[in-house]
Amino acid sequence: MMDFAHWLPIVWAVILVAAITIYVILDGFDLGIGMLFALERDQGRRDVMVNTIAPVWDGNETWMVLGGAVLYGVFPGAYATLLPALYLPIVLMLLALIFRGVSFEFRVMTRGTAREALWEVGFMAGSGIAAFSQGVILGGVIQGIAVTNGEFTGGALDWLTPFSVLCGLAVMCGYALLGATWLVWRTTGVLEASCRKWAVWLAIGLFAGIVAVSLWTPLLHAPYLRRWTDWPNILFVAPVPVLVAVLGALLAMGLRRGHSRVPFLCALGWFFLCLSGLGITVWPYAVPPSLTLWDVSSPPSSQFFQLVGTAILLPIILTYTIYSYRVFRGKVTEADGYH
Repeated sequence: MMDFAHWLPIVWAVILVAAITIYVILDGFDLGIGMLFALERDQGRRDVMVNTIAPVWDGNETWMVLGGAVLYGVFPGAYATLLPALYLPIVLMLLALIFRGVSFEFRVMTRGTAREALWEVGFMAGSGIAAFSQGVILGGVIQGIAVTNGEFTGGALDWLTPFSVLCGLAVMCGYALLGATWLVWRTTGVLEASCRKWAVWLAIGLFAGIVAVSLWTPLLHAPYLRRWTDWPNILFVAPVPVLVAVLGALLAMGLRRGHSRVPFLCALGWFFLCLSGLGITVWPYAVPPSLTLWDVSSPPSSQFFQLVGTAILLPIILTYTIYSYRVFRGKVTEADGYH
């Protein structure tokens, strides 16, 4: 029973990280497309950009709901500690996502009126603020939460630091890169050519952000530094920066040689490696730098009960997600529409 109780939080941590990763992959590129509206002024091409995500964008956020449910049900101690510590950026993110979703639909309903421009600005602003907030939340968790006797004892603005702002800007740049490379894959003509140009500069910006965050993170706490420098840990973590460089070269090559899918897959690989590196850094803490997974988890019986339900629902969600993307695959032109 002790072994079973020990392994359950690890299983749930894997599920939680998987949900967050899938959310970043799926919702990241449609938030990026919202931000790229600022670079594309042609109304017809803006419609094409939206039509590449119109059939799937709202389903992408299912994975955020799953991640929040896992945190609340399986790691209630982490939920009770992280929520008050990050209350402001979480609320800002949720409001931005709501306003973005409303703007997504209302820009079509107000087509040809003066209010259309207002909703397009709302779509851009909501996407940008949501992306920035997610990066700030990530940075706030990594830099650590002030905890005493298992309870948050810090201030309402502890999360707002140069490091968290850097993370916010890096996530914005990364989501915009995902959006640009997604459009390279899914569009043609002038829009595809423009996205290739945008992707080059966004890739440079994201690579700089990855380097800056990677160099800064180990300096935040001594365990972080030991995780990346002590022997034999370095044997397991050394491939991460090497693979980041390799994917960067493949991304540049794919953009230059006119590949459609390669740039998007390389951008996804960057995100996967970044999340893997951060996971390696903070393990086994659920609330760095003091509370581990086992400190904040619910009773084993509760975890097992929820695991049974998740084992039933997760394949259904995955099947629906894969099927929807398969149905709406292929290039999108101005002749296509989903509204």
